[in-house]
Amino acid sequence: MPLSRAGRPQGLLPWMLPSLCAALSAVMLLILSGLFFAFPCRWLVQNGEWVYPVILGPLFVLTFCCLIALNGSDPGTLHQGSNELDPMMMPVVWVNHRAFHLQWCPKCRFHRPPRTHHCPRCNICVEDFDHHSRWVNNCVGHRNYRLYLLLVLSLCLYTLAVLVACVTVLVRTTHLPYGLDKIITIGVAVPAAGFLVPLFVLLLIKAWSVSKAERSHEGKYQYLYVNNPFDLGCAGNWCFTIFAPRGPKYMAEAVGLQSAVGPDWVPMQTLHCSRGPLGPGPPATPGPGSRPHVQTLGLYTPGRAPPGRRHPADLQEATLNLELSV
Repeated sequence: MPLSRAGRPQGLLPWMLPSLCAALSAVMLLILSGLFFAFPCRWLVQNGEWVYPVILGPLFVLTFCCLIALNGSDPGTLHQGSNELDPMMMPVVWVNHRAFHLQWCPKCRFHRPPRTHHCPRCNICVEDFDHHSRWVNNCVGHRNYRLYLLLVLSLCLYTLAVLVACVTVLVRTTHLPYGLDKIITIGVAVPAAGFLVPLFVLLLIKAWSVSKAERSHEGKYQYLYVNNPFDLGCAGNWCFTIFAPRGPKYMAEAVGLQSAVGPDWVPMQTLHCSRGPLGPGPPATPGPGSRPHVQTLGLYTPGRAPPGRRHPADLQEATLNLELSV
């Protein structure tokens, strides 16, 4: 029986359903594509239309590879913190001249960087969290967001090309009686037309979100700020999304030690705090007479070591020293 990250056993059915949903999406893509290449595409090739397999073949390979890669990709998982951290500490970082309180995550035991969210389905904190996709059984975050956009774009193009090919076959065979090729072509064209509309709407929504530097799960928190401090302009947002380095893979080192200030955090002297647009995590219950302590950490850079975390080399050295002392 699988265990949660807290060590508690989970039921078999809640663990299998997301995996079955992700497997269903891959199986549906394989079945419909297999029927298409075996019947409508074969008819087009036999009648001299070689342009369809030349275009649709690479599109199918790209779409299927993106689907499998996104399923096993790291969305930007932040490893668990230390039990020695003070939940009453209130670290603050600056984003585009705006100060953000870092919310405490009681499950991961650390203060979340801006736009980091705890996914209840995966039970992990993901940097620059967008949403949890059931169709790939994985979160979409800082490290795989561009791969998700590529998957949606390739799916739209591939579905549109399949629909155009099927319509071409049906138009050229209107004078012929119904046979196996014609029936299979209709059976492929109907789901292709049904999937194309929601996929195209999703592509437009994601293109708008990238242009505005918005994230899906932040929709209900838009009232917390007037101007989006993460907005770099339409061109700047697209350049940052596509070309910005992803930074370190935090889960590459199986360590959980933390430090108060990392090497990439520049101290600031003045502070005008404001609550960020993130979903507030459950606050720790303060004791009688206790007050939160504000700690200024400095400038936040997505993809770099978040506050409260050391560089992997420093963490390895600290872990080795701890083992030697024991």
